[in-house]
Amino acid sequence: MSKYGKTTWLFLTFFLLLSLSFNPTLDKSQANGENKLVYIIPIEKEVERGLEAFLTRSTNEAIEAGANHIIFEVDTPGGRVDSAGQIGKLLQSLDIPTTAYIVNEALSAGSYIALNSDTIYMNPNATMGASGVITGDGNAADEKAQSAWIAAMKSAAESKGRDPQYAVAMADSSIDLPEYGAPKGAFLTLTPTDALEVGYAEGIVQNRVELLHELNLTDATVVETETTFVEEVARFVTNPIVIPILLSVASLGLIVELYSPGFGVPGTMGLVALMLFFYGHIIAGLAGMEAIILLVMGIILIILEFFVAGGILGLLGVGAIIGALFLAGYDIGHMSLSISIAFIVAIIAFVILFKWVGTERGIFKKIILRDRTTSDLGYISIAERPELVGKEGITATPLRPAGTAVFNEERIDVVSEGGFVEKDKHVMIVQVEGMRVVVREIN
Repeated sequence: MSKYGKTTWLFLTFFLLLSLSFNPTLDKSQANGENKLVYIIPIEKEVERGLEAFLTRSTNEAIEAGANHIIFEVDTPGGRVDSAGQIGKLLQSLDIPTTAYIVNEALSAGSYIALNSDTIYMNPNATMGASGVITGDGNAADEKAQSAWIAAMKSAAESKGRDPQYAVAMADSSIDLPEYGAPKGAFLTLTPTDALEVGYAEGIVQNRVELLHELNLTDATVVETETTFVEEVARFVTNPIVIPILLSVASLGLIVELYSPGFGVPGTMGLVALMLFFYGHIIAGLAGMEAIILLVMGIILIILEFFVAGGILGLLGVGAIIGALFLAGYDIGHMSLSISIAFIVAIIAFVILFKWVGTERGIFKKIILRDRTTSDLGYISIAERPELVGKEGITATPLRPAGTAVFNEERIDVVSEGGFVEKDKHVMIVQVEGMRVVVREIN
């Protein structure tokens, strides 16, 4: 298969994946029977945009199936505040009764999601709280971000009739609640007993069977939703840690491909990483076709650069790809950091390869002109005159140290071997190097 065939195959595969949308739905006839219909939707791992896309799909499925109740089984250490905010809006917009069942932990953004549910039940070993806003480097966020998050936590608690002071204490360490293990300087984390006491939990249940009994849904038809393979990929590639890795792999693969004959493994690896980035962000609802169009335009412009001199098309192509990355990203700051990391990786790889491999391999071998007009190939740029060595003459001008001397009525530009030589002095040619003729004064 030619390099163009491989590239075409990669793009066809990419767009084929975009067309896959395996969203199993329950026949509405199941909800028309005597039993009630309950949807159980897991909220697991980190909170990010991929989880948001999964919950949107799952809740829409529950609505279409005519579900009577939605149970969110929560086990998450938290995640992105912006994603949690979108998930909170999604839960608030549901007309179907919702329950958050905390099976292990609902920390940080997870506690916010739980507070947006109509009812909360907890496993005896579960915890909820510790919701301070932390930046990517592990430090506390600025006051503006913390204030907005505290207000969101308070609003979520009040919307479901819960005492907001405990929600605020989960996000504000200045609140003093020593009786619940949260003295001033510590974020509040509620145990099941504490949550039940302050009205943040309706009950403590061992398992799902007990939960259904508490909700009077023992005879209900239960439908469990799961993330599809496509959604798992989307959740993985939209992870803030994975994004810079993907972009670095893409840049590294494409740089190494410049030094590889044909189109091989490095280029394939780079394209796959780039496609995975856009594929995951499209599935997660972060990127639209405008980002894909800009990406394709950028790739085309870079390819055209190899056939059209000037460098402008290449720069436009790189700019288009970077613009597509920003369009697909959900955070300009994080995307700037990720692109910067990938750019640094690309520069380091290019310098190393240029030093150790040079331009003798890959595409450079085809685009760099290597013909030289050297003397061993018969080319002579300067007529050398070795026969002048030993000839004597008289300086026609002072030599400071350059000047002119006459040898057998031929004026020649010369340079003195030593210092200053006056006019009309006898000199002898002692060396000829190309156009440089060196003379020595004869006493």
